[in-house]
Amino acid sequence: MKQHYSKCLLTFLALFCLNVAIAQEIDVSGTIMGGENGEPLPGATVMVKGTTNGTITDFDGKFKLKAPAGARLLVTSIGFKPAEVDASPNVTLTLEEDVTRLNEVVVSGLATTVKRGNLANSVASISAKELTTMSNQSTMDGALYGKFKGANIVSNSGAPGGGISIKLRGLTSINGSNEPLYIIDGVYLDNSSISAGLNVVSAAAGGGSQSNQDNPSNRIADIDPEDIASIEILKGASAAAIYGSRASGGVVIITTKRGERGETEVTLSQTVGVTQILNPLGTRKWDAAKVEAAFGADEVANFQSAQAAGNLHDYEDELYGNKGFLSTSRVTATGGSDKTKFFLGITRKDDEGIVKNTGYEKTSFRLNLDQKIASWLDVKASTNYIHSSADRGFFNNDNSGNTMGIAFVATPAWAQLEKGSNGLYPNNPYAASNFLQTRDLITNNETVNRFLVGGTVVARLITQDKQSLRLNVNGGIDQYTLSTTAIFPNTLQFQKDGNGLNGVSVQGNTVTQNSNASIFLIHDFFPGSSGLSFTSQAGITFIDFDQNNIIATASDMNGTQTNLDQSGSVSVAQNRIIQKDRGFFIQEEVNFNDMVIATAGVRGDKSSNNGDVNKLYYYPKGAIAINLHNFDFWNVNFLEQTKLRAAYGEAGNFAVFGDKFSALNAVNIDGSGGLIISNLKGNREIAPERQSEFETGVDFGLLNGKISIDATYYIKKVDDLLLRAQIPSSTGQTTAVVNAATMENRGVEIGLNMNLIRRENFSWSSTTSFWRNTSEVTRLDIPSYTVGGFADFLGQFRIKEGHSPTEIIGVGANPDEDGLVVFGDQQPDFQMSFLNQLNYGPFELSMLWHWKQGGENINLTALLSDLSGTSPDFDKIDLDPEGELGNGDYRLSQLGANTAPYIENASYVRLREIALYYKLPVLQDYAKSVKIGASANNLLNFFEYRSYDPEVSNFGGQGLSSGVEVTPFPSSKRYNFHLIVKF
Repeated sequence: MKQHYSKCLLTFLALFCLNVAIAQEIDVSGTIMGGENGEPLPGATVMVKGTTNGTITDFDGKFKLKAPAGARLLVTSIGFKPAEVDASPNVTLTLEEDVTRLNEVVVSGLATTVKRGNLANSVASISAKELTTMSNQSTMDGALYGKFKGANIVSNSGAPGGGISIKLRGLTSINGSNEPLYIIDGVYLDNSSISAGLNVVSAAAGGGSQSNQDNPSNRIADIDPEDIASIEILKGASAAAIYGSRASGGVVIITTKRGERGETEVTLSQTVGVTQILNPLGTRKWDAAKVEAAFGADEVANFQSAQAAGNLHDYEDELYGNKGFLSTSRVTATGGSDKTKFFLGITRKDDEGIVKNTGYEKTSFRLNLDQKIASWLDVKASTNYIHSSADRGFFNNDNSGNTMGIAFVATPAWAQLEKGSNGLYPNNPYAASNFLQTRDLITNNETVNRFLVGGTVVARLITQDKQSLRLNVNGGIDQYTLSTTAIFPNTLQFQKDGNGLNGVSVQGNTVTQNSNASIFLIHDFFPGSSGLSFTSQAGITFIDFDQNNIIATASDMNGTQTNLDQSGSVSVAQNRIIQKDRGFFIQEEVNFNDMVIATAGVRGDKSSNNGDVNKLYYYPKGAIAINLHNFDFWNVNFLEQTKLRAAYGEAGNFAVFGDKFSALNAVNIDGSGGLIISNLKGNREIAPERQSEFETGVDFGLLNGKISIDATYYIKKVDDLLLRAQIPSSTGQTTAVVNAATMENRGVEIGLNMNLIRRENFSWSSTTSFWRNTSEVTRLDIPSYTVGGFADFLGQFRIKEGHSPTEIIGVGANPDEDGLVVFGDQQPDFQMSFLNQLNYGPFELSMLWHWKQGGENINLTALLSDLSGTSPDFDKIDLDPEGELGNGDYRLSQLGANTAPYIENASYVRLREIALYYKLPVLQDYAKSVKIGASANNLLNFFEYRSYDPEVSNFGGQGLSSGVEVTPFPSSKRYNFHLIVKF
C-alpha cells in the first residue's frame, strides 16, 4: 500500500512540475518600428501566436505583455507586412511596408471586414497619407482627384467652397443623381446642392434643361479632409449591393482618425499659400480695323481715345487676377489608456478666391472617443461640428446678361468701368452690367452650421475557441442649417433706372436632418481542423431624411435696406422633402484556408418614395475569390499572389421625392387663391431604378511584394430608368414619370503598384492606374430626345436606343434620321494617373499626374465671346479649313448650320499635386518631430481646350450635367508652405 501511494505521489509531483514548466511565463517587452526609416510604429498589434493574448504598441512603438517561454509573437499593422519573432525580454522588430496592401482590412458588409488579399471586388482605398500628405486640400471631394480608378470627377465651379461631381463607373441615372452614397463613421451624409434663388436675377432657368444653375456648392465639401484616416470606394453594385436602394452611384465609406493607447501626442500644423487663376487666356489685341469690324465705325474714336490715354484695360486680370491668400491652421491631440482613447482635431481654414470679395472660411471641431466599458463591451462615439461661410460671386449662365462672366466677355478693353472719385461706378455701355460694380457690391453667401454625431456599441456575446457572436448597434445624425443670402442693391446698373427689379434680396434657410440606425448580429464559426471558417451577419436598418428649404425673395428695395420687409414685393417658395427607408440584410462568408473565399447576401428595402411604400425590393450579391498561390499545386515561385475573382450584385436608386404624386401648384385667380394641377403627372406604380453589375478580375503580386498588378472588367446594367415622357395634352398634363429605359456601362480598370527601390536611405514607390468606361442606351420605350443643353444647334446630349447617353449632337452636314449630327461624347476615352513617392534621408518628394484622354465639351463661353468680338483667339487662324477666316469669324460663320466649332476636345494632362518635405533633426527637449515643406495643386496643365479649364459643368451634379460651359468661375492653382510639429 505504501508503495502504491509513493508511486501516486511521484506521478503527481512529476505532472505538477511539467505543468509548471509548461505554464511558465516570461515578461516580454520591446519596440516595433516600420518602414525604411525605422520610425517607431504606434498602434501595431502584437499577439502570442495561436492565442488571443495580445496588446498594441504605444506612440513610441513600445509594448509589454506576458508570454509562455518559447512562444512566437505575431506582429501586424495596417500598411505593413505581418512578421513573427521569438518572445524574449527585449524584442526589436522592423516591419516592412506592404505596398501591395494584401493585409489591409476592407469593408465586406455593413458590419464586417476582409483582408484585401481575400477580396473579390475591386475596392479602392485611399489612406490619410495619400489624401492630404502631399498638399493642403480645400475640400474633401477635391482631394480625390486622380487617386483611384473608375471615377470621372468634374468641378462644377472654381468658386471657393467647392462644387464637385463624382461619377463612378459611368452614368447611372439620366434624370436622377449619379452621386455616390457617403457614409462617415457609420453616419449617412447628405450631399445636396441647394439653390440660393439667384434665378430671379439671372433668369437662367429660362433656357437649358436644368433649373438649378446657381452654381451652388455641395455639402460633402464640409468634411475636413485632415480628419480622415481612410476612404474606401465601392464603385459598383457588385460591392455596394449590401447598401441597397441608395447605392446605385456607388458608396464612399469614410473612416476618421481615432486615438491610440499611450501618452498624449499633440500635433500643430500651419499652412499658408496663395492661389491664382489656372489658365489665363489673355485678351484680344485690338486695332482700329478690328474695332470697326466688331463694333462699327462710331466706336473707333472711343478706342483711339482710350489708347492714346493709356486706358486700355486687361479686364481678365482685373476680374480674375486676384492672388488669394490661403491659410489653414490645425491642432490635433490623441492618446488614451487601455480603456479610454480619444482623438481631437480642430481646423481653421481661410481661403481667398481669385475674384475679389470671394472666399471660403471654415472651422471644424472633431472629438472621437473610444471606451471599453467591460471586457465584452465597447463604445465608440464620433462628433463633428462644422461652421463654414462661402462667398461665391455671380457666375455661370444667365438670360439677362447680368452675371459677371457674361458681362466680362461682352466688354472690350477700352470700356471705362472703374469706380469714380465720387464712389460711383459708371454704366457699362457694352453689357447689361458693370462686372466690377457687381463684384464689389453684390452678396452671394452660403453659411453652414453642421453637426455630425455617430455612435457604435459592440457587445461580444459569445467568445469561444470555435465561435464568437457579437452584437453591433450603431446610429448617427447629420443635421445642418444652410443659410443663403443673395443681395443685389438697387444701385447696380442692372437694377436701377427700370433695368431690373430695383434691388433684390433673396434669403434662404434650409434645415436638413438625416438620421440612421442599424442593428447587426455577426457570428464567426471555426468548426475545427478542416480549414473552413464562416462569418454570418444579419441586421436591420432605419434611415430618415427630412429637408425643409424656404427661400424668400424681396424686390423693389427701400434705399440701401436688405431686410425682406423693407421692400415693395415679397414672395416665398418652400420645398419640403421627407423620406423614410427601412431595410434588412443577411450575408454569409465562407473561407477555406484563405484559398477559396465565397460570399453571398441579400438586401431588402422599402421606402416612402416608392409607389407602394410597403413593397420590399431585393438586391442580391454573390462573390468568389480564389487565391491560387495558397494551393499546394502552385509552384510559380516569383508570383507570391495570384488571385482570380468574380462578383455580382444589384443596387437601386430611389425615385425623386414626390414623383408618385401629381402636385398642386398655387395660383391667383381674380384675386383669390387657388390650386391647379401641375404639368407633371405622378406615377402611383413608380419603382426604384435598378442596377446590376458583374465584375471579374485577376490580381498578381510578384518579386517579394515589389510589384502588384490588378485588372478588372465589369458590365453594369441600369434598368427601369426614370424618365419624363410626353403625354397627350388632352389629359390636362404634358409629361409623366415612367420607368422607360435601360442603360449599360462596360469598363476596364488596371492598376500597377511598384515598390521600385527599398534601401536604407532611399526609397521609390510608384502607382499607375488606367480606367475606361463606355455607355449605351440598350432600351428606350419612348421616342429619342435631346437634353442637357440649350438648343440642338448649340449642342446637346441625346438619349437614343443604341447610342451613348452622353453623346453630343448638333446640326451639320449629313444628318441622321433625327436631323442631327453626332460630334463627340462627353465621356473620356480613358483616364490614367501616375503617383510617385520618393524618400531620400530626411527628404520626401511626392507627385501625382492625371491624364484624361478624349471627351468633348460644349463651349458656349467661346460662343458668347465671339458674338461680342472679344474672344482671345478671335484673330488666330487655325480652325478654318480654307485658312482664310480668323477663328472668331469662322465659328460665327458656322452658327446655326454647323455646331462643330463649339464642340471641343476636353483632353488634358496635369500635375494635380506635387510636394517636397524636409524632416528637421529632432530636438528631444522640444518636439518629437518637425517637418517643413512646400506643395502645389494644378501646377502644370497641358490642354488645347479654348477656355480656362476642360473640367466644366454649368448644371451642377445631376445626371446629364458635365461638359457644358457658360462663363464659369475659373479654376485655380495653389501654392502652399507647410510647418508640422509633433510634441
